[in-house]
Amino acid sequence: MGYRIVAVNPGGGSSKVALYEDTGPIHEDKIRHSPEEISGFATTLDQLAYRREAIESLLAEWDVDKGSLSAVVGRGGPFKPLVSGAYRVNHKMLADIKEGRVAADHPSNLGALLAHEIASPLGIPAFIVDPVSVDEFIEESRISGLPEIARRSLSHALNMKMVGHKTAEKLGKPYRELNLVIAHLGTGISIGAHRKGRQIDVNNANDGGPFSPQRTGYLPVTQLVKLCFSGKYDSKTLLKKITKEGGLIAYLGSDDITPLYRKAEAGDEKTALILRAMVQQISKEIAAQSAVLSGELDGIVLTGGMAYEPSLIDAIKAKISFITPNILVFPGEDELEALVRGALRVLSGQEEALEYE
Repeated sequence: MGYRIVAVNPGGGSSKVALYEDTGPIHEDKIRHSPEEISGFATTLDQLAYRREAIESLLAEWDVDKGSLSAVVGRGGPFKPLVSGAYRVNHKMLADIKEGRVAADHPSNLGALLAHEIASPLGIPAFIVDPVSVDEFIEESRISGLPEIARRSLSHALNMKMVGHKTAEKLGKPYRELNLVIAHLGTGISIGAHRKGRQIDVNNANDGGPFSPQRTGYLPVTQLVKLCFSGKYDSKTLLKKITKEGGLIAYLGSDDITPLYRKAEAGDEKTALILRAMVQQISKEIAAQSAVLSGELDGIVLTGGMAYEPSLIDAIKAKISFITPNILVFPGEDELEALVRGALRVLSGQEEALEYE
């Protein structure tokens, strides 16, 4: 028997769970969490027991022999800037998450906690791999326009790195030799410039970039300042509005892209307008990141859950094909596989686990 690894990827509206033996998936499923259930929790951390119980129930449904498990690996959250790799979950990491010493309140913060709570009673290690705070910025990318505020590297690094390697396989060249713009199109959108294996710039999906199913993306700054001081919102409410209740939800009351496209195709003009606006913003950010690479591109890569919707992909391609005809699409997320492969490299001795400090 090889290494048996449980991988957990908590997202905005779901918890994805998989059981692998080495690199082969045995079980994989998505536990959906309705907006009504999620909205009942004041903070993301409050969801920990709720999500753990759902995952434990799924493992029981799969009839998993927990004694056969080698490790549990969870998605890493928006920690402080970290180098790419696999980290063993330790007390410092757990304390930073629980005490709020993280860059943002995001469901991925639960990955390390869930991995630890499942692994600890079994006496096996818990890991995270390539958290969203992987930072490979060049110094120019940190400058915001206001000295008091620095741009931060927070992105869907795990999936973006994985599809970067998959693109390299398709093109027959190592990832470290390619220049790519990779667009992760999910409930949040990250679009990054990857130069020779390093993500040297990327929009922080909580701070900017295109609006997405749940997030506002860039906002007109002077109007946002007026809104902040309007007396209508406290900071907690406004941050929630920007990061969890913006974008498609704010305009159309839904974050489910496929039914929205069908509605637009049936003649709903407002829905069609908002979808065109999102395509325009996505395409603008792809073009901007292409400029970071001076237009020297081996390809543009579209990935994430929204990449399953052909109407969206066709609309984006129509706007960006002038940049390069080499546009690759990897629908969905390969994050569970990426998590498992990272943990496996440590378990098999190919890499040393990194220490979170």
